[in-house]
Amino acid sequence: MTGAKPHKALLSRLQRLSRSLSRKVKGSANRHKAKQKLAKLHAQIANIRKDCLHQLTTDLTRRFHTIGIEDLNVSGMVKNRHLSRAISDMGFFEFRRQLEYKAEMRGSVVVVADRFFASSKTCSASGCGHKVDNLPLSIRQWTCPVCGAVHDRDVNAAKNLQEYAVSYTVSACGGEGAGSRCKPKAKPAPVKQEFNTMTTFS
Repeated sequence: MTGAKPHKALLSRLQRLSRSLSRKVKGSANRHKAKQKLAKLHAQIANIRKDCLHQLTTDLTRRFHTIGIEDLNVSGMVKNRHLSRAISDMGFFEFRRQLEYKAEMRGSVVVVADRFFASSKTCSASGCGHKVDNLPLSIRQWTCPVCGAVHDRDVNAAKNLQEYAVSYTVSACGGEGAGSRCKPKAKPAPVKQEFNTMTTFS
């Protein structure tokens, strides 16, 4: 998932205003002004992020009937000092919240694979499904030791999420083989309503 990343874009200005505030005398008028400027910038960053997420989630729920996503362990991910700032800047929780309520409004279906679903580590090649034991985040491309398929980490995860969501929707219609850990958050669309089939996020 990509986004505006407003915190990263305005980081230098944020750091400058923070340093300026720290140098002001406590209780002074200049400190009060510096604090207002910093608060205004924080509000601007939050508004840019929220606006970007609103545009993305609105577009997705208008275009697609079934959307597959992962229940990421965001609280654990932000403990990684190399990734914490980028992860926080994306607003994953707000993305999911908006996606779910807009999907419910429009009759779309959001299928959520839980955090133990190995979307990145499972080979998405047809008829394979081999799962590697270890796949560090630093490895962005890997080769399946069983079938030899070469995978981009994110593309492979998206394909597995798509299959996961499809298996749920088939089962919801009376078919077999749905993932038992799927957590649907919206009702299916009316039969006459036309949608594209699928989009996935990892």
